[in-house]
Amino acid sequence: FLAALSFSYFSKALSGVIMKSSITQIERRFDLTSSTAGFVDGSFEIGNLLVIAFVSYFGAKLHRPKVIAVGCITMALGCFLSAMPHFFMGYYKYEAASHRASSANSNSSINPCSLHQDVNDTTLEASRSGKELCKLSSAGCEKEPSSNMWIYILLGNMLRGIGETPVTPLGISYLDDFAKEENVPVYVACLHTIAMLGPMFGFLLGSLCAKLYVDIGFVDPGSITITPQDSRWVGAWWLGFLIAGTTNLLSAIPFCFLPKSLKKPEEANNGRTSWGYSPVIMPCIFQSQLICPFLSDFCTSLKKVLSNRMYFTLLCCSLLQFSSFVGFITYKPKYMEQQYGQSTSKSNFLIGVTSLPPVGIGIFLGGVIMKKYKMGIVAATKFSFIMSFLSYAISFLHFFVGCENYAVAGMTVSYEGFTEEIHYYENGEALEQVAQRSCGSVQGQVGCGSEQPGLVEGVLSHCRGCWSKMMFRVPSNPNHSSILGSGFPEHVLFLCLDFLTIWILKMPCICQHFILIPLSFRCVQPQFKALAVGLYTLVMRTLAGVPAPVYFGAVIDRTCLKWGSTSCGQRGACRLYDSIANRYVFLGLAAVLRGPSFFIAIIFYILIKKHFQNKNSKPIENGQEDA
Repeated sequence: FLAALSFSYFSKALSGVIMKSSITQIERRFDLTSSTAGFVDGSFEIGNLLVIAFVSYFGAKLHRPKVIAVGCITMALGCFLSAMPHFFMGYYKYEAASHRASSANSNSSINPCSLHQDVNDTTLEASRSGKELCKLSSAGCEKEPSSNMWIYILLGNMLRGIGETPVTPLGISYLDDFAKEENVPVYVACLHTIAMLGPMFGFLLGSLCAKLYVDIGFVDPGSITITPQDSRWVGAWWLGFLIAGTTNLLSAIPFCFLPKSLKKPEEANNGRTSWGYSPVIMPCIFQSQLICPFLSDFCTSLKKVLSNRMYFTLLCCSLLQFSSFVGFITYKPKYMEQQYGQSTSKSNFLIGVTSLPPVGIGIFLGGVIMKKYKMGIVAATKFSFIMSFLSYAISFLHFFVGCENYAVAGMTVSYEGFTEEIHYYENGEALEQVAQRSCGSVQGQVGCGSEQPGLVEGVLSHCRGCWSKMMFRVPSNPNHSSILGSGFPEHVLFLCLDFLTIWILKMPCICQHFILIPLSFRCVQPQFKALAVGLYTLVMRTLAGVPAPVYFGAVIDRTCLKWGSTSCGQRGACRLYDSIANRYVFLGLAAVLRGPSFFIAIIFYILIKKHFQNKNSKPIENGQEDA
């Protein structure tokens, strides 16, 4: 059972990271804003919340291994559903290709319906039937079946959240019921150790998929004129979901052959419960026949739980910390892409290979330090606070590791720094050849814009500038300098700092997850333990897991300088961000959320210290004796 559960832990972690590593690809493929993509990512938590009470309560009464098997199959179906839109949307047409395709059927190479093209009157007069074309284009766009296909990804992610629900509560409770009491912590440690491999392999798989073109196997590779460094590039995001779905499906097989119960060890303590792992939110709702008595009793119980100062301070502190963590980890690959000019594939690869070592080293060293110095509850709390605050302080160095804005005329710089030579082409292919040649001669910087008369909307090219089908300028000083100096590997320093902060942050992990959190749950009365654990899970998912990706994405959208255009002329995914504003907004929001949690942590430490110094042999405030 432990082997099967470990594999299911690995599978569900792999699926979750595949979703996060594909955020940028999904934005570009479906022309979504970052906030909408964040909502799609947060739908996993919504699905989890829909069934967590039912599964946690009724699942314990059923055949737990088979319920877990059903959950794994449901996760697999969710992954397959997320990948399904790819097979019904047709081939991906990046903006330059769509312009060339449309020129064959139209006398004008300009789309007069675009809301984001700054075209002067003389250019628009080239097409006398502009209004008619607008009407036809709008009518055709309304009938496009692929415009809302991203909803299937949202539903698939939600279905994956529903399937993930029984794995942890029923799996841990099964181990707790039928294993020797002294072995349960070892088994749980094995689960978390193997689960840590999931994110690493997930990012590596996401890196491989992002390197492959989205329509691989369906289009001629020679016809693809963009590279993975291009802001229009979309990798094979759907392939990761198919692999993750297959992995989840395989993880369900062993549970189908496991028994409902095992022989209990003789030394098992019949009085012990697995309250620390089963997030039962409100099981008494299913035992009550009258709704009014239940509501009255539930409100009273909820009030007693929230009135516990130790529990409430931990709840608020964890909420702020978790909100910052969820938002940061969701858009970390996107941040590396936009800030340091890395491709999606390379960003996922670097995060994958640097995520596991600091976690493992930090947890191991933290355990060694706690054992060597024989830390008690108060000392462990102090150790946890110091290490977390040190990690927070070091994270501010990220603000100084970044790049300046790309030199794009008409957007980030004026036209004065650009050469006077203007290349005019009617043929998009000829222009593309010039763009490639210029990229090689000016170290990958081509600038264009839409402020000058006669210039239509530019499209960001693979050389990290932008080029237009009509006009195109080459900058005379195209350096994309970093704060630390041109040519310095800023992304390497960013990852080194991130390695250090994760390592320090994970050192008190054992103290936080196996001492402080269980202690806060035990400080409530025994009959309210299940409610305390369930409320903690509910608050973390509802107020952090769901909204954090949305408002992080919303503030990232505010830093966009150049939005892409859909075939309907509407706003698509962002093509160019303000690097400076993006750095301060993204890192600043994470810091602002995390900062106040340390003031609350100080209150929590005072409560812990006061309790264990003044009431060593007395019951704590709600009647539960010290362990």
